[in-house]
Amino acid sequence: MDRKWWTLIAVSVATFMLLLDITVVNVALPSIRKDLNASFTDLQWVLDAYALTLAALVLTAGSLADRLGRRKVFAWGLAIFSAASLLCALAPDPTFLNVARAIQGVGGAAMFAVSLALVAQEFAAGRERGVAMGLYGSTIGVAVAVGPLIGGALTDSLGWESIFYLNVPIGALTLVVTFARLRESRDPHATRVDWPGVAAFSGSLFLLVLALVRGNDEGWTSTLILSLLSASAALMLAFVWIEFRVSEPMLPMPLFRRRAFTGVQLAAFGVSSSLFALFLYLTLYMQNYLGLTPFGTGLRYLPVTVVSFLFAPIAGLLLSRVPARVLLGTGLGAVGLGLYLMGGISPDDEWTTLLPGFVIAGAGVGLINPVIADVAVSVVPKQQSGMAAGINDTFRQVGIAVGVAVWGAIFVGRGSAEVRKAAAGTPAADGSHPHELVEAASSGNLNQVLAAFPPQSRQAVAKAARDGFLDGFNEVVYLGSLVCFAGAVLAVWLVREGDIER
Repeated sequence: MDRKWWTLIAVSVATFMLLLDITVVNVALPSIRKDLNASFTDLQWVLDAYALTLAALVLTAGSLADRLGRRKVFAWGLAIFSAASLLCALAPDPTFLNVARAIQGVGGAAMFAVSLALVAQEFAAGRERGVAMGLYGSTIGVAVAVGPLIGGALTDSLGWESIFYLNVPIGALTLVVTFARLRESRDPHATRVDWPGVAAFSGSLFLLVLALVRGNDEGWTSTLILSLLSASAALMLAFVWIEFRVSEPMLPMPLFRRRAFTGVQLAAFGVSSSLFALFLYLTLYMQNYLGLTPFGTGLRYLPVTVVSFLFAPIAGLLLSRVPARVLLGTGLGAVGLGLYLMGGISPDDEWTTLLPGFVIAGAGVGLINPVIADVAVSVVPKQQSGMAAGINDTFRQVGIAVGVAVWGAIFVGRGSAEVRKAAAGTPAADGSHPHELVEAASSGNLNQVLAAFPPQSRQAVAKAARDGFLDGFNEVVYLGSLVCFAGAVLAVWLVREGDIER
């Protein structure tokens, strides 16, 4: 078999492992909360610890790969990710788990940064690369399709720890193929690592997410939150200043003068900050509100994931025939419509209320994933493909990290306001009780929190808490749809075929 196919297999398997881990973790979060006695904030950090380190380091990993060797960095990423997965499985408490998830992000950054570049260097631009990207997109579709099902089955039968153990043998086998079959490549004009830029960018992201996660607890006008937001903004401004002035920036700002380059980054951010970030809240709704098991939740995700899998290869074939902006706009619009249809949940609804939205959103994701993957590395010179892939993955992961935090803040804030209104005249409407009740309904420990209230008021308080959950859920789903619609408009406006190498 030709080397290019071995490369595609290795990259696809690694991507499969990474995405499987993300989708599997979503389904397992309620079980993790129960076993490790985690809070709602802990659950947010299980996702954000991974996404933040990946987003902060993927550009650096891309630069290192162009300089030290893409195969070498890819292999190191596999090794770190597999070892961190083992640590996740052995976690005795939420803090240990989240630190291990952050280490996973380091390995994930190395793999994500070079995966598309490794494929692009082996497949010529045009129809051949379009087919390869279609197959790569199919891998994404398969991972998304089977992830919730595998995660649910493993969590129900062997415990949530098994979802992390699964990465160890997959990572080891992929590492063998990487050393045996992949070709090493470098950029002869590779730049040095922009460490000041890395520090400013990662610091800004961390402080922003920390402020968003802690805002409802501390108060949005508190000194702590305002200081965190101000420091985050200052560091981001410093990052932009650094990137304009250093001779070898990790994120060359002139690239954003290319409309197609900017458009594809916004498309990646749009879908990640909406649908992918909202998977956490969809899972909490199905498991902690409807009472479904992890495996039952995985089954209910099949419509969105299977449709995504079926549409991905179609998008790959259309890449050479249909303008990329049309595919991006149509796909993002479909995801936005799907999310809109998932909103408006009432207390008597079943999971089938989500079904039309699942199907339409799944079609949209299937359309845009291969297009984003192809355009991301086709709007820059080939020797910069590693950096371009890293920038695109940064926007994806920043979208997830910021999305999870923003939706969490809105979800709890809106839900708390509804609890305060619905529970007026009971102790549940006072002080921090509304906040605590929404988080309890989200985390699956509402019964424990209700024990602190007088028996005669518990039924009313429980109803208020569940109403607050639904109010917050509907709010974030509707807002997520607006983000996708905005992304669709920007993609159609910015992306032009003349900027894309075919």
